[in-house]
Amino acid sequence: MLDAVVGARDEQTGARLFASLARHSFQLVCTDFYRPYRALVPIHLHYRSKAETTSVESCNSLLRHYLARFRRRTKCYSKCKRMLLQAVLLLRAKKNGTIAMLL
Repeated sequence: MLDAVVGARDEQTGARLFASLARHSFQLVCTDFYRPYRALVPIHLHYRSKAETTSVESCNSLLRHYLARFRRRTKCYSKCKRMLLQAVLLLRAKKNGTIAMLL
């Protein structure tokens, strides 16, 4: 996981995510067929397919497994977007082995 952004699944949130990823260079960006991606990802980098999104789905599965606030139909939820983002970034640090830098 390179970065995370919290918000609705719309162009504004997507634009914030792609802006945060600008420091990385990509040769290919794989997305599903959700319409806003066409406006966000340059056409020469964009590959649309459900077959190539397995790593994203794997990340989503990890989020739901480790963070109760992302599970469906649960009483655990966050009211504050900042806390959602902090939880995701903390999990990212744990999975990337960089959590010691935060302590």
